[in-house]
Amino acid sequence: MISFTPQTGKPFQLRKNLAVVLAPNASPMTHMGTNTYILGDDIVAIIDPGPDNRHHLAALETAIAGRQVSHIFVTHSHLDHSPLAKELAIKNGAAVYAFGDSMAGRSAVMQELAQTGLAGGGEGIDLDFTPDHILLDGQEIAGPWGALTAVHTPGHLGNHLCFAWRNAVFTGDHVMGWASSLVSPPDGDLTDFMASCEKLRSCQADVYYPGHGAPIANPHERLDWLIAHRRSREAQVLLTLSDGPMSPKEITKILYTDVPSALHPAAERNVFAHLIDLHQRGCVIARARLSADASFELI
Repeated sequence: MISFTPQTGKPFQLRKNLAVVLAPNASPMTHMGTNTYILGDDIVAIIDPGPDNRHHLAALETAIAGRQVSHIFVTHSHLDHSPLAKELAIKNGAAVYAFGDSMAGRSAVMQELAQTGLAGGGEGIDLDFTPDHILLDGQEIAGPWGALTAVHTPGHLGNHLCFAWRNAVFTGDHVMGWASSLVSPPDGDLTDFMASCEKLRSCQADVYYPGHGAPIANPHERLDWLIAHRRSREAQVLLTLSDGPMSPKEITKILYTDVPSALHPAAERNVFAHLIDLHQRGCVIARARLSADASFELI
C-alpha cells in the first residue's frame, strides 16, 4: 500500500517531480477531497485545479511558489475538478487542455435523454468550462516534466480523460480506490464506461493516481474489480426484473437496503445507468419510452 496522508491545502510529495494538494471539499461524493496534482520541478503542469474555492486557490499558489506553470490539464468538467482552471491559467499565464466543454463526448442516447428533460445528478457540471486547447484521444503533450498522453475515457462524463505519464496513469474519477465511479445519466453513460475500462487495460501502469483518494498500487487488479463489480450489479438488476416489470426507484429499494436513504437518489441514478445499458444491448425494454420514470421489463 502507498502511504497517503495529505493535509488539506499542503503539498504532499508522492514521488520525484509529483506532488498533490488536497482541496477542502471532502464529502460522500468526493471522499477526502479533490486531488490537484503538480507535476514537474522548475517548470510545472497542473492536473485538475479543483473546485472554485479561495482557500484551495491560495494553497495552489503557495505550492507553485513562483514557478512557471506551462500547462493546466483537466480530466473532466465536474464542479469539483475544473472551475479553478481559468483563474489559475490567467494568474500564471498558462493554457488549459481538455477533451472539450461539458457537452463534448456525450453519447447519442444521453443527448436524447437530456433533450427530453433529464437533468444531471451527482457532482454537478461546470457549464462555463471551455478549454483553450482540445486534446484528442492518444495525443501526447510534452514538457520539462515529461510527456502526458491523453486517453479518452467517457463514462463518468463524456469529456473524461485519463493521462498516461511514465509508469503511471492519472485516472480522474474513472478509477478510484475507495469507491466505484459514479455513472449518472445523462452525464454518465455505463456503456461508454465499460468500454473505457477495457481501453485502460492497454495502458501499462504500475500505479494509478485518481481524482480522489490514495494512489492505487495494483491498478489492473482494481480495474478488474471495477468491471466485475459492474457486472455483478447488472446481474442483480436482471434477477430483480425476473419478478416482473419495475421502475428504477423500485429496483433501488430492493438492491440498496444497506445504503442510507439519503444516498438512494445517487443509487437510483446508478440503477438507471445499468438499465440504459441493458436497453441499448437489447436485454430489457422500457415502457412506454426510455426515461428515469419508465417501467422496465426483461426481453
